[in-house]
Amino acid sequence: MHKLKTKQKTKKGAAKRFRVTATGKVLRGHSHKSHILTKKTRKRKRNLRQTGLVAGADLGRVKEMLQI
Repeated sequence: MHKLKTKQKTKKGAAKRFRVTATGKVLRGHSHKSHILTKKTRKRKRNLRQTGLVAGADLGRVKEMLQI
């Protein structure tokens, strides 16, 4: 009798927050841009719209959550 292994599932919360580029880098969005925006400058809000790269220290955990 064969013992079946369960499938590894992607953490859906992580899948909604991160994107993987063609070269394997992981992109993330910025925080602090959903509310209390009146006191933040235009420049700050504009820069928060851009994506950033996940830090090297967190990359292993994020890739594990995304099943990469």
